[in-house]
Amino acid sequence: MSLLGRDYSSGLNSLNDGSKSLSENSSSTTSENVHPAEEAGLSLLQTLIHLLKCNIGTGLLGLPLAIKNAGLLVGPISMLAIGILTVHCMVILLNCAHHLSQRLQKTFVNYGEATMYSLESCPNTWLRTHSVWGRYTVSFLLIITQLGFCSVYFMFMADNLQQMVEEAHVTSNNCQPRKNLVLTPILDIRFYMLAILPFLVLLVFIQNLKVLSIFSTLANITTLGSMALIFEYIIQGIPYPSNLPLMANWKTFLLFFGTAIFTFEGVGMVLPLKNQMKDPQQFSFVLYLGMSLVISLYICLGTLGYMKFGSDTQASITLNLPNCWLYQSAKLMYSVGIFFTYALQFHVPAEIIIPFAISQVSENWALFVDLSVRTALVCLTCVSAILIPHLDLVISLVGSVSSSVLALIIPPLLEIITFYSEDMSCVTIAKDIMISILGLLGCIFGTYQALYDLTQPINHSVANSTGVYA
Repeated sequence: MSLLGRDYSSGLNSLNDGSKSLSENSSSTTSENVHPAEEAGLSLLQTLIHLLKCNIGTGLLGLPLAIKNAGLLVGPISMLAIGILTVHCMVILLNCAHHLSQRLQKTFVNYGEATMYSLESCPNTWLRTHSVWGRYTVSFLLIITQLGFCSVYFMFMADNLQQMVEEAHVTSNNCQPRKNLVLTPILDIRFYMLAILPFLVLLVFIQNLKVLSIFSTLANITTLGSMALIFEYIIQGIPYPSNLPLMANWKTFLLFFGTAIFTFEGVGMVLPLKNQMKDPQQFSFVLYLGMSLVISLYICLGTLGYMKFGSDTQASITLNLPNCWLYQSAKLMYSVGIFFTYALQFHVPAEIIIPFAISQVSENWALFVDLSVRTALVCLTCVSAILIPHLDLVISLVGSVSSSVLALIIPPLLEIITFYSEDMSCVTIAKDIMISILGLLGCIFGTYQALYDLTQPINHSVANSTGVYA
């Protein structure tokens, strides 16, 4: 996970996807005990808002560069195709979970449980014996994905903070297009990451639901304000794109795949959202409507952003905004939203890992272990951001490695295992195999290309990837 501006309750619900994976006794702190009948349930509009929130994150701001990596024609078409495949896999996951819950007479099964129960009933003896590893795998991928998101948040905030601070003396009220400034960095990008670290550590110590919901509201407000300013700027005076390539080379297209699949962050949320609706039968309508809006937003921002900035498109579109106080405030607002959202994203891996860690010590040490693990995990995301300071490549790597597995590879295989004994058609089996193979190829080659680019020598004077320093 997403995810930008998601309120704490919906972020916590995504723990349904694997919070029991490390310990059978860990469910007391998760939402696996949430049932559809809890209180009144979510209305159709509330569910739609949650679905939109959990699919809009930092990956959205990297889409103009993603379109650049694919080409002006190939990029939007590929984004549409990936979006359709992702939504189809969400529907597959919903169908499998519904079928398994009816077969096992359970109220609700989450992503990890669906994988485990499906393997328990498959024909292969070895898979049945090791079915619990299906749940472990989903939990592990969720941890990697969410910590990857948190590392991206570190880089995003540090990038924008450095640019705002070190361009302050040349910032004006005249919002002209950004020029290629040649500035000597006052402080290394890693200093800004370390400066943010203690504040994030204190933030993740807050576990009170009401307090975090206040932060979520602030994140929603600042994010909406920032997005309004970004769209207001990029739709003005878009140059004719005659010199922009319609198709990029295959190496950069692999980076596009990772970024695109990273952006579709809500696959882990579809089951908890359906579970909490007043009328779960309406969730399919909400899913198709919400994801249609999300895909349209992705294609519009990515395409218009690339057309606006062309070859100068940066890893985050906020880094292309004019150097004036109005658009500096847009970067500040989005960064504030990301800062508060960090705590919401962080709860997914924390609530998977911490219960297991606490179960290994006496009750007297429980609080100390809890806070220590939280601190260590935040420091881990900071160290990852310091070691790999290229925002676009980390987004592509996280998307290729784990997001593609959760979104494209596992759901089709889950459908085959779940329904194979019930006379599945050969067409459906072939379709699922093709989707999984496509996801696997994207995972392998996208990961390879991102790792290859990350191993290339880095000039630390420009390690922040903003392109404005020399």
